[in-house]
Amino acid sequence: MGETNKEVEHLFLDFMQMKDFAKDPLVMKSAQGVWYEDVHGKRYLDGLSGVFVVNVGHGNRRVIDAMKQQLDELAFAPPLHATNMRAIELAALLAKVTPGDLHTFKLLSGGSEATESAMKLARQYHRQTGHPQKYKVVSRYEGYHGATLGALAASGVTKRRSTFEPLPGGYVHVFPPTCYRCPYGLKYPECGVLCASIVESVIKQEDPATVSSLIVEPIGNTGGIVTPPKEYYKILREICDKYDVLLIFDEIITGFGRTGEMFGAGTFGVTPDIICMGKGMSSGYSPVGGIAFGDEIAEAFYGEASAGVHFNHGHTFGGNPVSSAAAIASVSETVERKLPARAREMGDAVRRRLREMEGEGVIGDVRGAGLLIGVEFVKDPETKEQFPEGAAFGARVGRKALKKGLIIRSDPHWVALAPPLVIEKGEVDTMMDIFSECVSETLKEVS
Repeated sequence: MGETNKEVEHLFLDFMQMKDFAKDPLVMKSAQGVWYEDVHGKRYLDGLSGVFVVNVGHGNRRVIDAMKQQLDELAFAPPLHATNMRAIELAALLAKVTPGDLHTFKLLSGGSEATESAMKLARQYHRQTGHPQKYKVVSRYEGYHGATLGALAASGVTKRRSTFEPLPGGYVHVFPPTCYRCPYGLKYPECGVLCASIVESVIKQEDPATVSSLIVEPIGNTGGIVTPPKEYYKILREICDKYDVLLIFDEIITGFGRTGEMFGAGTFGVTPDIICMGKGMSSGYSPVGGIAFGDEIAEAFYGEASAGVHFNHGHTFGGNPVSSAAAIASVSETVERKLPARAREMGDAVRRRLREMEGEGVIGDVRGAGLLIGVEFVKDPETKEQFPEGAAFGARVGRKALKKGLIIRSDPHWVALAPPLVIEKGEVDTMMDIFSECVSETLKEVS
């Protein structure tokens, strides 16, 4: 393994210090179902679906075979001149599962491309419908929409933004609907869902004639699986309609069954103007993403070539035939195996185990939907007092879990559990046994 330690120095991985990683690198060799295996033969239960991606599980033969067959036929189509049959088939399939009239698609390579494309689509739409001054984007603090500059500017995660500031202008942030720790010091429902209604005040202060879109994750990841009250998105929908602001749902994580419905839009009963998709779209077998939008928006981009109203945007690998084949197989698996319903069932099993752990006295809040579950740790559940920042309770739990063969998402005060939607009940129990053990051990260390 010494040679691998040396070779890993040629890589920069996501959000980690390579000097530390290279001392004892984790290198995966294979995966099947909900399990990874590293180069040493150690197995890891994938409690995070890679990174909220592998919805249909690892080693899915349907997806693999579809990709192999497509490679034999056509690996790349000329994007400036043509499309391909798999891209056409994928768009038709997506039109059957997206909400409302969101039946037109721009196929892309991943999440950051999707959010960038959505915000650019909104700007050009307003320009071509008589409102060229509408360019500003409203988003939320603690939200994350991708690593490219526009997506990062819309994001509200300080530790990921500050290194690259100043970022592009025209982005305005509001506080997220964090009911457990309300940024306004209020309590639901007496609060009147101020976190939603205040968006109207922000739009008015910015001047509605300058605001193009509002982009939000139905359930926010980086803020700790932030899950709003049921009225929240209905209020946002009404505000956006009132001021001609396009509502964009960033469903890179919440899409394709993760929340117990095909999209988070279904979970909250609200149809946005644009949906951004990626991750579970192909379950990670090939890079793919896209945006879905409605008939009224699409109509603004149809016209004579001389009018120049086409969507002035493109990416080399958008609609790639191999990626499209993978996405068709993955989405078909999700629908035919009823994986959204399975996410609800297995998510309920996880929550039952978490309730059994409440006796530990450190679980303050359990959030999320389906198999997207956040757990916030506190020193005192009654007062919601957090552990000292240096204790990094959640991060410790995450490190212990990795050593014991469980992959989860962890931050200093919270963790996320999001295994593949194909997980079995016995595997849920194994995951939660390890998790419970890690919480107990961490509690002994910090007490």
